[in-house]
Formats: sequence, structure tokens, C-alpha cells
Amino acid sequence: MTHTPESRTIDVVVRTTIYREGGFTVEELADAASVSAPTLQRLIRLGLIEPDTATADRFTPATAARLVRMVRLHRQLQVGLSGAAVIVDLLERLERMEAELDRLRSER
Repeated sequence: MTHTPESRTIDVVVRTTIYREGGFTVEELADAASVSAPTLQRLIRLGLIEPDTATADRFTPATAARLVRMVRLHRQLQVGLSGAAVIVDLLERLERMEAELDRLRSER
């Protein structure tokens, strides 16, 4: 199949599982998501990524997975990281709604 600039195929991976005992430091999170520490610091300042409320200097596996999803969307769809954060927010909301719908259906 020949791809022109107007017709290209993009495969997007939107589910990621990452785990690290005790969470991630800024450096570990940046490394896990393949972003620079300054880029990660900017995302933190913008409120797109937040540290664990219990430790304030570490990040949860859920936050790591969120960042990896954002970075993949950013690279694969060529959207800005802020746009990728909005997409991830919507995907997470959709997943919660689908889980709730499944729960309600099973109660019937």
C-alpha cells in the first residue's frame, strides 16, 4: 500500500501498565516516559502531571502510565502535550463510564 502525505496509517497504543515499588522520582519518571527532565518539570508546572499527594516528590504508577500515554499520543498523532493530556483525560473518563455501565448492566 502506498501512503501519501494525506493518507497515512497511525497505530496508537493507549493502554500502558507501569509499576515501580515506592513510585517514581522525577528522573525515573522522565526516563520511563522517554522525556527530558526539563520537559517533565514543565508538565508538572502546567499541572498536567502531579506528584503523589502522600509524598510530594514521587509519582505513582498511574501517573507514570498517564505520562506514557500522553507522550505516545504526542509522538504518534503529532499533537501538543497539552492536547495529549486532554485526550488522555477523555479516555480515562470514557473508561470510568464504561466500567460504571458494565456494573449497572450486571446488576440487572
